[in-house]
Amino acid sequence: MQTIEVKTKSRPSTVYCGKGAAEKARDILRGKDVFVVTDANVFRLYEKWAGDMFGDAPICVVPAGERHKNRGTLFAILDKMLDARLNRGSVLVALGGGVVGDMAGLAASLYMRGIHAVQVPTTLLAQVDSSVGGKTAIDHRGVKNVIGAFYQPEYVLCDPMFLHTLPPRELRCGLGEIVKTGALDADILDKLEKNSDRLFDLSFMEDVTADCVRFKAGVVEKDECERNGLRKCLNMGHTTGHALELFYGRRSHGEYVLIGMYFESIIAERKGVCSRVYAEQLRALIQKVIGRIPKFRNIGEAARVALFDKKNEGKNEVSLILPKTRGGFAEAKLSIGDYVGMIEEIGGGVL
Repeated sequence: MQTIEVKTKSRPSTVYCGKGAAEKARDILRGKDVFVVTDANVFRLYEKWAGDMFGDAPICVVPAGERHKNRGTLFAILDKMLDARLNRGSVLVALGGGVVGDMAGLAASLYMRGIHAVQVPTTLLAQVDSSVGGKTAIDHRGVKNVIGAFYQPEYVLCDPMFLHTLPPRELRCGLGEIVKTGALDADILDKLEKNSDRLFDLSFMEDVTADCVRFKAGVVEKDECERNGLRKCLNMGHTTGHALELFYGRRSHGEYVLIGMYFESIIAERKGVCSRVYAEQLRALIQKVIGRIPKFRNIGEAARVALFDKKNEGKNEVSLILPKTRGGFAEAKLSIGDYVGMIEEIGGGVL
């Protein structure tokens, strides 16, 4: 098990990665007033484990799925927290994937202007990305993560034991964020390419999770609240990915990140931001994870959803984080007309 410190100005976090990480909760929570938030799917799988780990602590079980990541569910959590008479010294534990982590983290930041938070991520995506760094949010009026706050958890417990119950699609979803991190870190990219035949092996995922957490910790320490532009790099593939995810649904977040990276690597190549050789290497790795890139109907209409992306600064332009070199990135700003035109051309003629 590895210990990774995230030394942010607002509140430092300690991340435990590896076998036995979840057991750290016994020491961390001993003698504390604990409140657990999880979803119906995770509770069905880990009810006995949660009972053993958290004892008589109240457990708030919310519906599973992104469509429930809204103000209704958020306020249902807050109602349960109030019913449990939590105070400023209480600890909220988020037991679940990214949706649970985002909503529970936001609830912790709002209740009494902030109580203690611990993240226990149960999906690969949450372990390598969303549980670390303090981003919390809900979706609103069809816009993803538009209401939220930066609120650091005090502990994050990334235990590979949870990965054994994940279906292949959830593993693919997490690999989407791992490939994105590889595009930002040359050492991780080398590891992915050298192990391209065992990307779905749980032992490999366990190994690369700590690498991804360590990389993200370094970025978050330098730009906790996305003020100087560095943390924007973590959104590579997300502008197009989020737009497609919100417009079409059906696939997982990580799958859309991979598809977004595929599209945006072509834009980077055409704009001269990165070489054709490097862009093709990235696309080959993406296809190792997701297979054939699907075609989309009405993709121009879907691309327009990118106008709502939080990275945008102008009302009629789209900001993209594009691959530049191995471990390097560049931000490009395109008018909405140019962006939609390129996405339509790529989606209609290249795939």
